[in-house]
Amino acid sequence: MIPSAFDYVRPDSLSDALALLARHRDAAKPMSGGHSLLPMMKLRLAAPDLVVDVNELGELHGITVGRNEVVVGAATTHATLEHHPEVAAALPLMPVVACQIADATVRNRGTLGGSLAHADPSADWPAAMLAQNAVFEVAGSSGSRSIAARDFFKGLFETALQPGELIVAVRIPVAANTRVAYRKFRHPASGYAVVGVAVVLDYDKGRCGGGCIAITGFADHAFRAERAEAELSKHVGEPSHIERLLDLAFDGVAPIEDRFADAEYRLQLARTMLRRALADAQSSFNPARSAA
Repeated sequence: MIPSAFDYVRPDSLSDALALLARHRDAAKPMSGGHSLLPMMKLRLAAPDLVVDVNELGELHGITVGRNEVVVGAATTHATLEHHPEVAAALPLMPVVACQIADATVRNRGTLGGSLAHADPSADWPAAMLAQNAVFEVAGSSGSRSIAARDFFKGLFETALQPGELIVAVRIPVAANTRVAYRKFRHPASGYAVVGVAVVLDYDKGRCGGGCIAITGFADHAFRAERAEAELSKHVGEPSHIERLLDLAFDGVAPIEDRFADAEYRLQLARTMLRRALADAQSSFNPARSAA
């Protein structure tokens, strides 16, 4: 497929990029790694008059690992997060998720910020950001602001970003004594999550005191299973309690349906992925490269 005609520009600074997006408004689209926008353009699902390439902007690059948080530039690639030893030590969920994204070619080019801004309902990073209570630093022509991950994903490919805004960086708090897992049933063609579940359990003196459960691929956008999270302080791995967590996690959430998975099958997959993720996290075993 061939996209419709468009102009391309690579601005020299973030301020130049924001000015271009503000000037052209809906006729312009920002592009970083390109693995989300370009396929949509080839299918004529997106037809911008102007593509603004922000991938080389220095303001969007860099990783800072601090005692209390990790700050990741929006143009950081999936592969960088997969192989960064300091990130892995501070945020062990990051490489576990990164290595399950698509294939090596996509991971070497695709970016964290691009994936989050695209907000595909089956993307992997939204669940990871929700489970880690991330905050997105956003810039636009009218200034900068912070958006919590739990307030960012609004619907099918819909986010809290305003026209002309870009994610500049992602701030992720570092928490001690956590056990993490990400379980995903991978679509055999696209590599996206038919269902993916990220779990972060908070431990104190060997007992679970709470945590976060975030789910992607199940609904029209990634979400936190807050009713199930409220019961995590009682989690000791008992089968009856696990079944209760599974019931609470998906109660009242309408599953999406497609040719690969109808609602009933998707719910069954989701329950299985959550059950496995809880077991992985509790035992501190993260099957980063194993198939679901």
